[in-house]
Amino acid sequence: MPTRIVKKREITIAETKSILERLENPNPFQIRTLEYVNKFSKGEPAKAADLVNLLVKEFEIENKDAINVVNCMPTSVEELRVFFSTGKKRLMITSQLQKILKILDEHR
Repeated sequence: MPTRIVKKREITIAETKSILERLENPNPFQIRTLEYVNKFSKGEPAKAADLVNLLVKEFEIENKDAINVVNCMPTSVEELRVFFSTGKKRLMITSQLQKILKILDEHR
């Protein structure tokens, strides 16, 4: 049966895990994807979505960058700086990165 795309949006790994766990008869690709997200998911889906929204509002970063940060949950400024040091992204000063880390620590 062909699939129909109803809505397209970027989501975190935790949200993907939640969606895949609700499937009754997953296909082989969905099973492999579920194995991956079980291994790499960090946090609860609802908290991950809220954290992404908070980062986007508070620090005016792009949604996809906030999703990448939440997926990886970096633990140091150096790890976090990687997400904002390439391309046309807005440079973040160290104090902003430290604030982001503080927010991430509260949501771990």
